[in-house]
Amino acid sequence: MTLSAISARLALAFAALSGFFAVAMGALGAHLLKQQLDAQALGWIDTGVRYQAWHAIALIGIAAFLARRQAAALGLAALAWMIGTVLFSGSLYVLALTGYRPIAMITPLGGIAFLIGWLALASYALRARLG
Repeated sequence: MTLSAISARLALAFAALSGFFAVAMGALGAHLLKQQLDAQALGWIDTGVRYQAWHAIALIGIAAFLARRQAAALGLAALAWMIGTVLFSGSLYVLALTGYRPIAMITPLGGIAFLIGWLALASYALRARLG
């Protein structure tokens, strides 16, 4: 699959499922796990939820652009945000729920993926004819 082949449908479906999972994890942390986890673990869940939710919303925007025009930079942004969500938020959830500290080594890779996605979107915006 090439970057320009990332479809609006894939981006939107991932965004929807990611939004669902962010709400579910937020509720889990705020209600069911509040008594079982310490403040640090609850903080990791909160951070994962915030980054996941914001990038789910941003991915909806990318999906809208992809529905109008296929572009490698948009595909890269979508793919980077999807990977970033899994690596960043996913590793924080695993860390919070299991206490398995080595997983935290993956978290910065997810952050880098998020940054790559934002730079790819900026690149698209600077080169594309919008309007």
